[in-house]
Order: sequence, then structure tokens, then C-alpha cells
Amino acid sequence: MAHIVVIGAGLGGLPTAYELRHLLPQPHQITVISDASTFTFIPSLPWVALGLTPLESIQIPLEAQLTSRQIGWIHGKVDKLDPDRQRVWVGEKSIAYDYLVVATGAELALDAVPGLGPDQGYTQSVCNPHHALMAQEAWQQFLQQPGSLVVGAVPGASCFGPAYEFALLADHHLRKLGLRDRAPITFVTPEPYAGHLGIGSMANSARLVTELMTEREIEVIENVAIAAIEPDHILLSNGRTLPFAYSMLLPPFRGPRFLRDVTGLTDQRGLMPILPTYQHPNYPSIYSVGVVVQLPVPEPTPLPVGVPKTGQMTEAMGMAVAHNIAIALGVLSTQPVTPTLEAICFADFGDTGILFLADPVLPDPATGNRNRAIAIRGAWVGWMKTAFEKYFLMKMRLGTAVPWFERLALRSVGLSLVEPIAAEPGYNLKQLLP
Repeated sequence: MAHIVVIGAGLGGLPTAYELRHLLPQPHQITVISDASTFTFIPSLPWVALGLTPLESIQIPLEAQLTSRQIGWIHGKVDKLDPDRQRVWVGEKSIAYDYLVVATGAELALDAVPGLGPDQGYTQSVCNPHHALMAQEAWQQFLQQPGSLVVGAVPGASCFGPAYEFALLADHHLRKLGLRDRAPITFVTPEPYAGHLGIGSMANSARLVTELMTEREIEVIENVAIAAIEPDHILLSNGRTLPFAYSMLLPPFRGPRFLRDVTGLTDQRGLMPILPTYQHPNYPSIYSVGVVVQLPVPEPTPLPVGVPKTGQMTEAMGMAVAHNIAIALGVLSTQPVTPTLEAICFADFGDTGILFLADPVLPDPATGNRNRAIAIRGAWVGWMKTAFEKYFLMKMRLGTAVPWFERLALRSVGLSLVEPIAAEPGYNLKQLLP
């Protein structure tokens, strides 16, 4: 029987492990390795940083969730990978695998710009729970003595939604506290224009974002690189200096060190190349899911930006990988699965928000077009994000990537979960329901 090891227990790793356990007979062993003891719903971290949501409300302890479902659990950090011997090391412990799923999320490249923080620098981040709590503590201090607020991203960043959320949520929060007139806000981005989001051709997103920033009196500086950060000011590549009392800047992402240390395994940023099955081209026993996956940039930009991997995209990758491993093991007798990668972002701005949708995130290479590109503004966006947070946390507590009521809905129309997914080129549950 096979041993499948999943590295990471976030938006990609945990659903993938659950779906593997659902698909594979019990003699097949599944083990999850994670350096975090809890699952965290990462999209809600901007709320945590601003003190709007307790961190523990978006977390689930992992060990009991996994072991009660006959999924092995190792709490620790992977230090080394040997893809030829098919082994990983956690400290001195060596773990052999038949199939490996890399769902680590990203390592933050905080050394990309001098002074980029928060660990060794001067700016805040909302990219992981530890940083969100640091940002929250700094935010509470900022409220006692407001000043200039600078929010944005440095070149190479790939997920811009949290930066827009933070800037506009901060604006909303400061207005409610009567402090906005004491805290001018500047938004700095390497995007060629506000609302580009790292993918471009997003319908009217540029207009909606620009209008909203103008309404809220937030200065936007587009297509600019942050050259260096000092304790109280930011140096831009165009020579301008921005003073700040508080700054939240998104860093670039890269693959973790244990991947980068293997010659020929990753690209220069440590991201994993993939086949349509999400297998590594040179190591068919290795699959990748989520932020660590290498995707082509949809269009060239003057400054480097990465391709965002949203939660829905990451989960779709995980479902495809779980099914493809089941196919490789002979548990399923269908064709391999390639997921349809739709990028959906619910960007909550307090009293309003914008839903961004790119279907698919990568345009057709022949036509340069997508099936759908949507940007819609409304107060309901924040409610939808809250609802999705609760929904996803419920799925993770239930121990299933697709909840029981979705499975029942499929069965009620004569479909199983596996067959439609394997029969179609992409996984889109909406297309399977009446």
C-alpha cells in the first residue's frame, strides 16, 4: 500500500489530505507534515491585523482533526527533501513517501527590499498569523498617536487583494474613530495601474478601484518600486520619500528553502514547475498545490508582479491532485484531472467591497481572452466574505473538502463526486448542480 505525504496544512494541504482520505481505501497511508499546529483561514488576516476579528476565531487545531480521521500527523518543519530517494526530513526524522504533495504555502522574501519587515525591518505584514498579531499590536499603538499611513506592495508581490483591503479597511476604521483627518493614507504598488491585481484585463476593476481610492482620499502611486525602507520613511525608485507612522507592505513570495536547495527542482523563486496533472516534470511522484506552484505571468508588466493563487484556485488544485493520485494508484479508472483555475477575491472594505473574478485566471493563449472577467462593488461583498469564511471553516471541521450536503446534492441528480470531476476538463461544482 502507498504512503502519501502532504507538506502543509493550510488552504491547499488540509483539503487535499481530507480528499485523499475520502478517495483512498484505508490501507493507503496519508501523513500531513506542518510547522503550524493550527489551520488558519489566511484571507481573514487583514481583519485580525486591524483588531476586527480574533485570530482564534479563524483557526482550528490540527492534530485531533487529522488523527481522528486516520490521517497521520507530524508537527514540525521539513528541512530536507531527496526526490530521488523519495524521502523528506523533519529534523533528524526521515519519512519515506510514494507520493508527495507540496502544499507549503509561501516563504516571505522579506530580504527583497532593505528594511522590509516586520521581523528585521520597519513595516507590517498580514501574510501569516504571527505577522498579523504583530501588525495588530502596532496598529493599536498607531491609534494612540496617528500619523501617515503607507500601504501597498513591493515588486514581485503576487496577491494584491490584502493590500487593498488593509488600506480601505483602515480608512473605514479610522473614520469611525474620528481619526482619519490625522492619518493621511498613501497606497504604493508595482502594478502598472491600480486594480491590475497581477493578472490584468480584469473588466472594470481599474475604474472601480481608482474611483474608490479617490472617494476615500487615498493617494495612489502606481507602477513604482520601493527601493528601501528606513524606520520612519520609505524611499521610492522615482526619488520620492514617503514618511510613515505605520506601514503595511506585502512582500514577494518564494518557495521554501528545502525546495530551493534541490538542484533543478524549482525555478529561481523556488516555485515548482508542473505538468497539467500538477506533477513535477522530472519527478512524477511529486505534486504541487497552491502558492508554491509556478504559473506563467498572463501579461508583461514594467515592474515584476506575480500571479495570485486564491483560496478557490488552491483548493481546486488540491482536488485535482487527490484524484490524480487515486488514478495513479488504480483506485479510480478515469482520465487524469486538470482543474479550471478561477480566481475569486472578496475584497472587504468595511462599508463596501469589490468582488473580483477572473475565469480562468490565465487567459486563453490563442485568443488572450477569459470566459469571464468581473469586478462588482457593493456592501454585500463583506457579508459574502464572512459567509465564505464560516463555510470554509465548517468544511475543515467536518473533515471534508466537499461537504456532505454537496455530495448529497450530486447524488440526488445521479452523479458521484468523482466521476463528473474526472470526466470534465475542470472541477467546477456549480456546473454539476441543477
